[in-house]
Amino acid sequence: MSEPMHPRRHQGPRSNGALLKHFLAHPTQTGAVASASASLADRIVDAAALRGAETVVELGPGTGAITERLLPALEPGTTFFAIEINPDFARATRERCPGVEVHEDSATNLRRYLALHGREACDRIVSSLPWASFAANLQDELLDEITAALAPGGRFVTYAYLTGLFLSGGRRFRGELRRRFRRVFHDEIVWKNFPPALVYVALR
Repeated sequence: MSEPMHPRRHQGPRSNGALLKHFLAHPTQTGAVASASASLADRIVDAAALRGAETVVELGPGTGAITERLLPALEPGTTFFAIEINPDFARATRERCPGVEVHEDSATNLRRYLALHGREACDRIVSSLPWASFAANLQDELLDEITAALAPGGRFVTYAYLTGLFLSGGRRFRGELRRRFRRVFHDEIVWKNFPPALVYVALR
């Protein structure tokens, strides 16, 4: 896509019901029981600092709660696409944000889709992947792909629920961020979300 689109507002309960269903069936693939709140989505968009970004990618958009806030913030001509491994969530994001390009695949194939869009790297990566739920080898594979795909000076924005911060996977993820990026910082806790969340920003 070359032009930002104007998504229509989506009803929350239907999205939350789908998330809860998939969380119960696949807790290590779906890390959320509810869609990101407007407060969390807006905080993520602000943290992404999209001004001047030519290529923006969203990993794991779920039902599109953050996607619909990202799209109006993109500058004209920005290349944007999302990667979602769950076909039901990919469909929900397309319904919520008509015209958005969502590739149904693993985020470990990010560079393959950058190449399809004629890009060697991207300026911003926004992620809703459930890092605390992932095994160490999957965390490493994903972070290897993200750091390889992100242009020098690029920005990786993700978030973690407070409930997962002290799990072994959550602690390991924070350590890997600090090891792989030149600077990592986080914003204040977003309490108006279920569960409350912390937004991380990692600079390449």
